[in-house]
Amino acid sequence: MPSTARDLTLEHFRWVGAHADVWAIFRDAEALASVVAALVEPFRDEQITAVCGIESRGFLLGGAAAVELGVGFVPIRKGEGLFPGDKVVRRSSADYRHLRHTLRLQRPSLGPGDRVLLVDDWMETGSQAAAAQGMVEECGATWVGCSVIVDQLTGAPRNALGTVRALLTAQELPPCES
Repeated sequence: MPSTARDLTLEHFRWVGAHADVWAIFRDAEALASVVAALVEPFRDEQITAVCGIESRGFLLGGAAAVELGVGFVPIRKGEGLFPGDKVVRRSSADYRHLRHTLRLQRPSLGPGDRVLLVDDWMETGSQAAAAQGMVEECGATWVGCSVIVDQLTGAPRNALGTVRALLTAQELPPCES
């Protein structure tokens, strides 16, 4: 019997020095294809025109999700790396490590006719997703929602982001044994 994306995620998930590690999913073609298909499935009928992903795992998952949906990919960069042209810039609120990130999106990448999905690996506080939502909306595009591998988000941040779908919650992961 074929494994589900959820099963494959759990099979490839591990804790390394008290840090969650989902990188093994990217090395396994079956797991990666299954996870990407499952991430976009709840949004197939939403007329998505672009997928955004935040550097770095969001670049990989978002790009693959865009291909799966047959739409373009819009990168959201962190920090100061090369990213030419007019940009929308937001500073996120503090994340789970108490870090704030400067996020950048190329302004001409999105416009009023776009319906945008954010794809990422993990959502803890929603701080970066909220910054991405603000940038998408500043470009005049419609924020459709977020799809992540692991959801740890609760309360007001979840409500502010609209539709959030995940393959599993943080509570479903095996306990950290460090």
